[in-house]
Amino acid sequence: MTVVGPFGLSVQDRDLTRDVQAGMDAVEIALAEAVKSDVPFITVTASHLMAAGGKRFRPLLVLLAAQFGDPGATGVIPAAVVVELTHLATLYHDDVMDEAPVRRGAPSANSRWDNSVAILTGDFLFSRASQVLADLGPEAVRLQADAFERLVTGQILETAGPGPDDDPLDHYLGVLAGKTGSLIAVSCRIGALAAGAEPWMIDILSSFGERIGIAFQLADDVLDIASDGHESGKTPGTDLREGIETLPTLLLRQMPADPSDPSDARLRELLHQDLADDELHAEALRLLRRHPALEHARRETLRHAEEARAMLDPLPDGPAKDALQALCDSVAIRTM
Repeated sequence: MTVVGPFGLSVQDRDLTRDVQAGMDAVEIALAEAVKSDVPFITVTASHLMAAGGKRFRPLLVLLAAQFGDPGATGVIPAAVVVELTHLATLYHDDVMDEAPVRRGAPSANSRWDNSVAILTGDFLFSRASQVLADLGPEAVRLQADAFERLVTGQILETAGPGPDDDPLDHYLGVLAGKTGSLIAVSCRIGALAAGAEPWMIDILSSFGERIGIAFQLADDVLDIASDGHESGKTPGTDLREGIETLPTLLLRQMPADPSDPSDARLRELLHQDLADDELHAEALRLLRRHPALEHARRETLRHAEEARAMLDPLPDGPAKDALQALCDSVAIRTM
């Protein structure tokens, strides 16, 4: 059994393993070229996050989706480069909005330089993605434009927050579909499109991409509370400390208070306080880990993963389908 790509994805077929690994290597080389500029300083800033690593989840999905057509088609590797450049560009902008000091274990661009440099570097990467995209044809350009509109809309909705008549959980899932699901969906769609897959397969893969993207983000929500930091690679309870509502806290707020459980009342009280205080944060994290809302969040995450798996049923059986199903299994492993 060979492991390829992020999240411990296991691929048992040697031919698929070889093809995907060769594709990922080619993507890495092309990314390094794409971030180069005639201005040395831009090359440094544009390669900053790429050099810090990353899961390369979106290029992996491009390559797996391409297996349902001709995986050796000339547009497949450029398509994978486009989605990763777009993703990297959004990270530069996200870090400015979040005032994040660290990204992928390294200083964020905004903390190493400043907000203006980070924003303009993100814009530079968007422009490079557009240059690569232009060679893939008008349909690919349209797909990327639609996905980018959804991505930005999701970010705006997150910034604005739910309206007075909105269900907070529905609003949150809509934000995830836009911010995360849209680009993962287009990764599957553009990979299959570049490989010349049948239109019905392209539609299925796109729907799968959006659903599995949401599932992985929800799994991150669970990990942020449940992990000790080793699995997730970040400090537990980061969202909780920053007052960011995610799946576990949103579900908790929907659950009726338990008058017989003092810890339930205490947790609800803490969630209305500033959890920047280390002692209060540790107490809230401990209580939330024991609260039924966390198990409810696990079940909800697994439901999304199972829905993603079911979407794959009409696709022809084979190693590529097995690999995509393995992604659904990895959601369950991450939320244990």
